[in-house]
Amino acid sequence: MKSLNDFKDPFDAITQFESDVCAYTGAPFCITTDCCTHAIEMVFRALEVKETAFPCRTYLSVLMTMHKLGIHYNLKDEPWTGQYQFDQTNVWDSARAFSKDMYMTGTIQCVSFGMTKPLAIGLGGCILTDDRNLYVELSKMRYDGRDIFTYKPWASQQKFKVGYHYYMRPEECILGINMLSNEEFTEQLPEYYNYPDCRNIQII
Repeated sequence: MKSLNDFKDPFDAITQFESDVCAYTGAPFCITTDCCTHAIEMVFRALEVKETAFPCRTYLSVLMTMHKLGIHYNLKDEPWTGQYQFDQTNVWDSARAFSKDMYMTGTIQCVSFGMTKPLAIGLGGCILTDDRNLYVELSKMRYDGRDIFTYKPWASQQKFKVGYHYYMRPEECILGINMLSNEEFTEQLPEYYNYPDCRNIQII
């Protein structure tokens, strides 16, 4: 079992978990985040999405994210299990779909590690992609604009793009490392969660 004491730098636990997730899902790159909602937000910011559509039965935070970003959206009356795609994008809300070799080439999949999810760490999420440029951009964006690839310590960096405090804590990453390394780990099966019809929700 890994603990924080096993890592010289706490951020190494984050990169180790990202590497483990890549190996498990088949994704070339993984960017961990503090939750799936913020994963979706950062991807939509990076892609500068202006309009989309998605199933009407989903979690409220997806709608809130669209409102926050000023994205025009339509809600579709269609069922889904595990994951769904945002129309006019290659982005998937894969919150409930974490599984072995799940990554779909050419897509961006946003995953949740919350309770009731297949890898139920309790907190956290991630973005799976095969786009290296997007990987670098989102890695900086989720960590206050810090360029972790070039500057160490971070105070030596003097120019920052706007970033967000959306990184997954080392403590949760270590839980994920231990869960994935456990030979008895089994994914919870994707299920149709009983989300309300968000067409009946008014955001004021």
